[in-house]
Amino acid sequence: MLIKLLTKVFGSRNDRTLRRMRKAVSVINGMEPAMEKLSDDELKAKTAEFRARLEKGETLESLIPEAFAVVREASKRVFGMRHFDVQLLGGMVLNERCIAEMRTGEGKTLTATLPAYLNALTGKGVHVVTVNDYLAQRDAENNRPLFEFLGLTVGINMSGLPAPAKREAYNADITYGTNNEYGFDYLRDNMAFSPEERVQRKLHYALVDEVDSILIDEARTPLIISGPAEDSSEMYRKVDKIIPHLLRQEKEDSDTFQGEGHFSVDEKARQVNLTERGLVQIEELLVEQGIMEEGESLYSPTNIMLMHHVTAALRAHALFTRDVDYIVKDGEVIIVDEHTGRTMQGRRWSDGLHQAVEAKEGVEIQNENQTLASITFQNYFRLYEKLAGMTGTADTEAFEFSSIYKLDTVVVPTNRPMIRKDMPDLVYMTEAEKIQAIIEDIRDRTAAGQPVLVGTISIEKSEVVSNELTKAGIKHNVLNAKFHAKEADIVAQAGYPGAVTIATNMAGRGTDIMLGGSWQAEVAELENPTPEQIAQIKADWQVRHDAVLASGGLHIIGTERHESRRIDNQLRGRAGRQGDAGSSRFYLSMEDALMRIFASDRVSGMMRKLGMKPGEAIEHPWVTKAIANAQRKVESRNFDIRKQLLEYDDVANDQRRAIYTQRNELLDVSDVSETINSIREDVFKATIDGHIPPQSLEEMWDIEGLQERLKNDFDLDLPIKEWLDKEPELHEETLRERIFEHALEVYKRKEEVVGAEMMRHFEKGVMLQTLDSLWKEHLAAMDYLRQGIHLRGYAQKDPKQEYKRESFSMFAAMLESLKYEVISTLSKVQVRMPEEVEAMEEQRREEAERLAQMQQLSHQTDESEAAEAIAAQTGDRKVGRNDPCPCGSGKKYKACHGRLS
Repeated sequence: MLIKLLTKVFGSRNDRTLRRMRKAVSVINGMEPAMEKLSDDELKAKTAEFRARLEKGETLESLIPEAFAVVREASKRVFGMRHFDVQLLGGMVLNERCIAEMRTGEGKTLTATLPAYLNALTGKGVHVVTVNDYLAQRDAENNRPLFEFLGLTVGINMSGLPAPAKREAYNADITYGTNNEYGFDYLRDNMAFSPEERVQRKLHYALVDEVDSILIDEARTPLIISGPAEDSSEMYRKVDKIIPHLLRQEKEDSDTFQGEGHFSVDEKARQVNLTERGLVQIEELLVEQGIMEEGESLYSPTNIMLMHHVTAALRAHALFTRDVDYIVKDGEVIIVDEHTGRTMQGRRWSDGLHQAVEAKEGVEIQNENQTLASITFQNYFRLYEKLAGMTGTADTEAFEFSSIYKLDTVVVPTNRPMIRKDMPDLVYMTEAEKIQAIIEDIRDRTAAGQPVLVGTISIEKSEVVSNELTKAGIKHNVLNAKFHAKEADIVAQAGYPGAVTIATNMAGRGTDIMLGGSWQAEVAELENPTPEQIAQIKADWQVRHDAVLASGGLHIIGTERHESRRIDNQLRGRAGRQGDAGSSRFYLSMEDALMRIFASDRVSGMMRKLGMKPGEAIEHPWVTKAIANAQRKVESRNFDIRKQLLEYDDVANDQRRAIYTQRNELLDVSDVSETINSIREDVFKATIDGHIPPQSLEEMWDIEGLQERLKNDFDLDLPIKEWLDKEPELHEETLRERIFEHALEVYKRKEEVVGAEMMRHFEKGVMLQTLDSLWKEHLAAMDYLRQGIHLRGYAQKDPKQEYKRESFSMFAAMLESLKYEVISTLSKVQVRMPEEVEAMEEQRREEAERLAQMQQLSHQTDESEAAEAIAAQTGDRKVGRNDPCPCGSGKKYKACHGRLS
């Protein structure tokens, strides 16, 4: 109550921000007459003038009014479009490291030109981030004439471009590209073997379009560059044949309950668990198939990988549905984005889930991959000095933007008042009753010439509605992941009088629905349109436009609520753009996923109290409130998952930054001999200390062990025992110095053979390769640690603190291994002539390029097979501390995965 009263008196934070910015808008408007008087050349010269002023010490903030006035005037001359006052406000919000919420149709693309121009003046580069290549190319080409008029360069960073083209795109003042491509380029740059292979500059300013989609919906999706792992496709096929023999556990209060099933499904957590009966059944089936020995347990250490296959297969069958979570096209399983309904070509689920789905669908099973480098979008975008974003729906996620990215959300007012009618939800008892009501509503509205857009949450649901419309004889278009190519045409004509369009989650489609259809699309169909033809098309469109407005504008029908209110708001936002008429309504049933999982008991209780009859709908504020609460519950749970993921990933992120900083320093210097000499001293000291403890008696020395170690690990065949026999007075310190001098002498002789320059080049290559190899193993070990860390909670320990502590000690051990392996490799290397070294370097470069191309965008799942493989290989046999590690790294168990024990 008190907060509401204070807000009325002082205004909300949003109001105060906008009030402050409106003063700057008045200043910009006051400059307009003076800008109009400038010639084109004088207007273009302003860019050089601004840059000179920045060099003299002026700030970007002091340039805002004049710079924005220049962009507005240039836009009038180049496009014939003048930025509205609300777009100037949006531009200021985006310059202040904030999220600008601007409604659909308010011109976000034109708004972005203001902060992009201003921040490009620094010469450090601006990255405009979009959700797909089509939008990146479209926005870059649309805005290019404006930026080039003002003397700025524009680059487009597309996937598949060669390195020189990418470098050119990044060196432009303003670069357009997708979030995936920026992230992958960052990872690839940190796998480069020479400074020339890198393409990105320092990350300065990112302007993210559809920011909620990228920073929230995609936040749990790590970008992964991976290489091939061993082929286990046959095992996926064998295990997949077993799963149909298992029965799902029904809820005890359900009509179909018949006692204990073989596995239970937790839809909330998206998890599948074997029951006691299920474990016995699956063990019997595995023995029958000859996959497991009689009397063995699925949970024994030797069967960890088998357990991994069973879990993946169970999840593939019980949680992932064809035409909802994925489609099968041309013999390939393609993931469908649950938020936008788009197919995600090239993405694969991780941890063997994708292979399990491929086995289920009977298509070719592709090899699993091993992670070489990875980063989440959360951590990638936090690397930018300055980050801002825009979207039509951010206010519901304002807390997350603030707590994770330190970005405030500012709601920018619309240019014209919003007059769309958002009607209360209608709730039915069954799915069939709901669909029938939707068909009736569509029939009534199309009869009056009103266009209708039906939003569904999956391809399967869109096909159900489509079939019912076909039965009812209603013409319609379907826009889902299966009909990608026709997407732009369908959206362009969705506002045609009486048009019916079914769309799977309209989020991020990037094309406005114009009432009356798109006259531009009609003009584009003509080969050489004459001015008369264009005028006629525009006149016909105007008639249709007025007719649609008279019928009530575009009507939106939601066939069920999404988990997130934001996605529902995005669907609603397709109607009522720029002050147009429009309406929206959601139709729900008690069989919808959201209602069944989160709101069923409460709402069905209300419905019974209100005396519902078949075919009747309930429309009541209580129900609407209960549904909103269910959505808040889901949003809150998803936020907690993302926050937890980030807290764990932050540990890896600190290590990643340390490794990548070290790696970039290595790349930028040509001579690492000082570092090598320093490391050599440390390594030899530690090696000798292991066999001759400092200040110890000669009886405690292990001379034979030392000689063997020096021979095996450093290729040094030294007669230490003879030295001691011949010189009984030989002191421990003198002995250390002599061993070290011999090692140096051998190394110098090698350098004399190949030359100092070639040796420096080789040292750098060895350091980079060893660092990459150990980092890759460390990532697998970190995954392994992460999987079981929650069990520490049972021992009254904080899993997060335990994870931090253990991962730090693993990281420290990795750095020690790095020193040892670098010196060992350099000592053991057989010198060759420069030509041979160059040929080997070329071979390595080709291999690195091949691996870098095998990039994969993975969806985070709960298991980590890379690490489990290590566990599985250890089996029941006890691995000794000094035995070779079963992971195949060639290191001793204690220096590798024994660190986890």
